[in-house]
Amino acid sequence: MTVDAVLFDLDDTLLEYEQNSRDVLSASFDRTGIEPFFDLPDYLARYDEFLEPGIGVDEQRANCFAAIASEWGYGEETGRAVADAFAEIRDHSRVRYLPSAAETLETLAGSHALGIVTNGSPAMQRTKMAALRIEEYADAVVFAGHDAPAKPNQEPFERALSELDSSPRHAVHVGNPLETDVSGAKAAGLRTV
Repeated sequence: MTVDAVLFDLDDTLLEYEQNSRDVLSASFDRTGIEPFFDLPDYLARYDEFLEPGIGVDEQRANCFAAIASEWGYGEETGRAVADAFAEIRDHSRVRYLPSAAETLETLAGSHALGIVTNGSPAMQRTKMAALRIEEYADAVVFAGHDAPAKPNQEPFERALSELDSSPRHAVHVGNPLETDVSGAKAAGLRTV
């Protein structure tokens, strides 16, 4: 089958932060003077629970940190203070392409319809894409969790393909991790990388 459309995840597929997230979290605890009571994997494991349409990443993170703080016997305000510090330290424009990502987009542009299907708030993800000029390559962008349900729901993939005037049998999705990108794309009928 001929592939006429390629969908990409954004974070840890095309790009990564220059700032290490562990360092940002550690600096957030330092800035607030609060002894660390959770680490990055705890946060990442819970983040998707707090995805809601129309809510920005800073508020989602604050809700997640507040829930974790409450579960550890701290007040929700403690978690929100750490989240506020995290938002102040995290710079969404400080990103870089992963190896060969820019070359891949450049090679595919023009010969294939390209789409971005990413979980995350539009403001945050647009800042990252603008820093690397990714939108120059994208014929469609779907902010899953805002424009459609969050991945692994199949709707964001279907929406991107509709915007690209393509079908699952003529498209492939490139992304990570298995539980959101691969399972969601496969549920929508796409081949995955």
